[in-house]
Amino acid sequence: MGNIKLDAYKLISLDKIPSTQNYALQLIADGTATNKTVIVATAQTMGRGRYRRSWVSHTGNLYASFIFKIYERNPKLSYTMAVAVAETLISFGIKPQIKWPNDILVDDKKISGILIEYAQNFVIIGIGINVKTCPTVKEYQTTKVNDYASASVEDVFGVLMKKIDKWYDADFCVVKNRWMELATRINKIITYHGKPMELIGLNDDGALVLRDDTEYILTYSDEISL
Repeated sequence: MGNIKLDAYKLISLDKIPSTQNYALQLIADGTATNKTVIVATAQTMGRGRYRRSWVSHTGNLYASFIFKIYERNPKLSYTMAVAVAETLISFGIKPQIKWPNDILVDDKKISGILIEYAQNFVIIGIGINVKTCPTVKEYQTTKVNDYASASVEDVFGVLMKKIDKWYDADFCVVKNRWMELATRINKIITYHGKPMELIGLNDDGALVLRDDTEYILTYSDEISL
């Protein structure tokens, strides 16, 4: 456990804690959060994903929450972070795909998830990457970095920070194009409000573009299933 400076980030490295997201939220509530703080833990006892779904967090994987100061919510941020995580894996010779809204897959198996939460004038970006172990999950198959490449948690974390720095301030047009290159189910049939539609991609505002025969629909909602 300790606080050190690393590549312009304030790094808070912890052992087993309930949740890096909750730790970050507490820093914000206490008024001690600063821009570019990142909390990493060796394991979590109450790791969570979207809708507070449990995120199994055994030792040997990367669990990190990045805190950035913001002035308004950014609906495009989830795409930016997905690209940053995917590019991290690509650096190790892995071929990932992005599954909307927040999963990174390899060979159709989940290797990473992203959780974005807002509190006061901060955004917290939680990222979990399976490096050395992968949990058994009833709903889907999982995989890990070490199934494809030899890398430590520290290796993956170091590259991830650089990729986040690169993509966080990138023009969204560049992010959008890269996201569409990496995304699964582009030009495939998905379900929107229970109806089959074609997923065309993203527009410049970060909306998903769907096609229902000759009609185009824009949505920011979770009311699609892939």
